[in-house]
Amino acid sequence: MSRKTTLRRALVGLAAGAALALAAPLAASAHVTVNPNTATPGSYATVNFRVPTESETASTVKLEVTLPTDTPLSAVLVQPVPGWTATVEKGALPAPVEVDGNTLTDAPLKIVWQADPSVGIGQDQFQIFSAVLGPVPDTGHLVLPAAQTYSDGEVVDWAATPDEVAADDTLEPAPVLYVNDAPPTGEHGHSHGTASAAPAMEDATAAAPNDSSGVALGLSIAALVVAAAGAVLGALAFARRPKRG
Repeated sequence: MSRKTTLRRALVGLAAGAALALAAPLAASAHVTVNPNTATPGSYATVNFRVPTESETASTVKLEVTLPTDTPLSAVLVQPVPGWTATVEKGALPAPVEVDGNTLTDAPLKIVWQADPSVGIGQDQFQIFSAVLGPVPDTGHLVLPAAQTYSDGEVVDWAATPDEVAADDTLEPAPVLYVNDAPPTGEHGHSHGTASAAPAMEDATAAAPNDSSGVALGLSIAALVVAAAGAVLGALAFARRPKRG
């Protein structure tokens, strides 16, 4: 086998390996998540819903996040996003709930972000939607099911609970805000720190999105690219060595 053939096969293998290595972290993060995914009981937590578009033919035009009714939130604020209309839908709870000495019979039930007609989240893009939730109930965790609507009418329901995902990892995981429970690790459970508590309600919407998982993903990709480049340079150096004898 000639040295050129060996080099060609080595380069093809490196390219394939790099593609697979890059695809793994991207696939693991390509679902609607809430970041940070932990919060302190009693706080007003600033959280960011990260919404990537996975469709190759349509854009994301709507996101609906369902809020809990058994451990309701009495206050929900949303940060404006250019080109999107944000609505907090309120309504009656299935049953009255005691919150900080008060009996709640109605509460915020859903947050809806709707894109303007000429706006959407396109292929290879993502959008951050920020909100302040509070006071955070003294509970294990809050499951926040999200429905992602595409411009072609497809709706993806990110609604599976942690227990359901543990039993069947093919299900679409819901964003989860962990309070007293420790967040899991692995593909469907990334720990991104504790949600910041808003010091005052009037300052809550000024909080900037904090997406540490995106930074970690970027660093991982950069490391893989550097490693692949080094391997390629090594292969080229080997190919250019003069033949002996």
